[in-house]
Amino acid sequence: MKIITYNVNGLRAAVSKGLPEWLSQENPDILCLQETKLQPDQYPGEVFEALGYKSYLYSAQKKGYSGVAILTKREPDHVEYGMGMEAYDNEGRFIRADFGDLSVVSVYHPSGTSGDERQAFKMVWLEDFQKYAMELQKSRPNLILCGDYNICHEPIDIHDPVRNATNSGFLPEEREWMTRFLSAGVLSGAGYVRRFRSDISREIRPHSSLRETAAIAPAAA
Repeated sequence: MKIITYNVNGLRAAVSKGLPEWLSQENPDILCLQETKLQPDQYPGEVFEALGYKSYLYSAQKKGYSGVAILTKREPDHVEYGMGMEAYDNEGRFIRADFGDLSVVSVYHPSGTSGDERQAFKMVWLEDFQKYAMELQKSRPNLILCGDYNICHEPIDIHDPVRNATNSGFLPEEREWMTRFLSAGVLSGAGYVRRFRSDISREIRPHSSLRETAAIAPAAA
């Protein structure tokens, strides 16, 4: 099964800039999207239907903001919208599709670049997300977490790590969380590993950073 995860930074704009053509070429079984920035009635569904995809969207209450989606050629057995936490679900940050014993998640972690309030929100989210993911894995052990984590984990993941050391997305506490999150997966038997998108994705957004589409999956996947 081929799965691609992508932060499109506005799905309608991405469609106008060649996303359908790229998708036709790559032909994944599942495409996880973040930052769709649209409401369901604004979704260009016919474009993706023509390529054989069923679409499942979870939009933010605020228009033009956040939002995640899963496009799949195989109809899922179940789709879970949100994490059951109102503060996060209002922002459309999590959607899960189950295919037999396999679960695929598209998640968009908050950014803290707008100021201290949102950075604090992000740090609380990270802890809540880790607890949620670890609990979810008890019932859905074959779990693939795809998305934009808004964190660069290692210096190799970011341009100019020295100057960015005090910027949201590369703060010590964020990087420490990522280390802890990966380690928790190993200790629980999940065997989390980082898997980044291939450079083919840069055809649409050539200057996007590695932090945008990190996927964490069971090591056996």
